[in-house]
Amino acid sequence: MAAVLEVLQKTAEFFARKEIPSPRLEAELLLARALGCRRLDLYLRFDQPLAEAQLATLREQVARRGRREPLQYIAGRAGFLDFEVACDRRALIPRPETEELAEQVFKRVLAPPATALDLGTGTGALALALARRWPECRVTAVDAVEETLALARANAGALGLTERVRFLCARWPEVLAAGLGRFAVIVANPPYLSEEDWATAAPDVRDWEPRAALVSADSGLADLRAILESAPAALAVGGLLAMETGPGHHAALASIAAATKEDGNPAYARTESARDLSGRDRFFFAWRA
Repeated sequence: MAAVLEVLQKTAEFFARKEIPSPRLEAELLLARALGCRRLDLYLRFDQPLAEAQLATLREQVARRGRREPLQYIAGRAGFLDFEVACDRRALIPRPETEELAEQVFKRVLAPPATALDLGTGTGALALALARRWPECRVTAVDAVEETLALARANAGALGLTERVRFLCARWPEVLAAGLGRFAVIVANPPYLSEEDWATAAPDVRDWEPRAALVSADSGLADLRAILESAPAALAVGGLLAMETGPGHHAALASIAAATKEDGNPAYARTESARDLSGRDRFFFAWRA
């Protein structure tokens, strides 16, 4: 039988030939999953032989990764902050930048809000993070695709949050104009890639993740603009709109926010940009006047 070290080396070499980023790390992650252990525990098991059933599972998963299927879809799980969500092709894989968005919101909203809205919820990760952080907050999560909402609902159920998060199938302009009340916090990770970004995206993204969750018109600005212009109708006075964006969008978003009016008056009292951990402008905040 093949031992752990031999299988690990062969898998990493195969991934390298397939031009998979971090081939050794990804080989370790898949092998640890097949063995049901932590990745670091592999270093204590280099001489351990793999059972045939373990090898069969690993071969199937390695072949899938070789076709550039994302690890999260292979595992069926994705981590987000301090919890996990089920993840498949119905929804965008939660990214570290969206974890940062949640943390940025928590830094700016010091008192737990009564209500919050997540636009384009996907797996539900962001809405569920808000519900876990603010137990008394009534969270509404919106997505335009019913199959995606089914995934988000299942994740809410797995985390015991079914009664705390309301899910609506709708497009965000409809929701923002629907008279659902005024929300203290609105968060959104909308599509913001341009067509050029999409054309040059890694095959892990381009061939597997839902294009509609990633690409927007007008060089990636169209959905951001629509949310920014429509959100005042659904934001409470002093309420926060927080969006994940592309790095080149912030100057335009600041201009759009300044030009947005309600009843002839400025809709936003102020705006703020924040950078992600790589130093890129990534998060845009606007407070309702």
